[in-house]
Amino acid sequence: MDTNATLYKDLSKVLVTREEIAQAVRAMGQRITQDYAGKDPVMICILKGASVFFTDLIREVDLPVTTEFMAISSYGGGTKSTGIVKIVKDLDRDISGRDVLIVEDIVDSGRTLAHLSQVLATRRAQSIEIVTLLDKPARRVVPLEVKYSCFNIPDAFVVGYGLDYDEKYRNLPDIGILAPKIYGGEE
Repeated sequence: MDTNATLYKDLSKVLVTREEIAQAVRAMGQRITQDYAGKDPVMICILKGASVFFTDLIREVDLPVTTEFMAISSYGGGTKSTGIVKIVKDLDRDISGRDVLIVEDIVDSGRTLAHLSQVLATRRAQSIEIVTLLDKPARRVVPLEVKYSCFNIPDAFVVGYGLDYDEKYRNLPDIGILAPKIYGGEE
C-alpha cells in the first residue's frame, strides 16, 4: 500500500514501517525458536489486535507450536483502557504443564496482561511469558514483565498492523500515530 493511500491521511506520522516490522518479527521468531528449543510451547493470540502480528510471528518460529486464541476486552470503543478486564473468548484446550507465550499487539497500562497472566497461572501453566509487538512503558500502571518486545514506543495513540481505532485501520501495513482530530484528542 502506497503511503499516499487514503488510510495514511488520518495519521500524523508513520512510527514504524512495514520493513522495520518484518525485520523485528523475524528476529523475534528466531529468539523464541532458540529459547524454546526442545519444548512444546502454546502461543496464545489475543484477538483481534494481535492477529496480524501473531500470523507473521508463528511463521518465523521454527518449532511445532500449538496455537490458541483468546479475546479480551478492556477498552470498549475508546482510546484508553477502562481497567475492567473481561474474557470474551476463552481457550479451547487445557494448558496445564505447558509453556505459554501470550502474544499481544501492544502493552499499555499492563492491567489486561497482568490480569490474564494471573488467570492463566491458575490453570497451572508451566511458564507464562508475554510477547508483544509494541511496548509503551510510559503508560504502565501495574508491574508487568514483558520478556519479548519488538518496539518500545512513545505515549501516543497508534494504529495499523492489527491495531485499531473503533475497529478501523487494522489493515494499515505500517504503524502510525493516529491524528488526534480523528478520535477527538488534543492536537
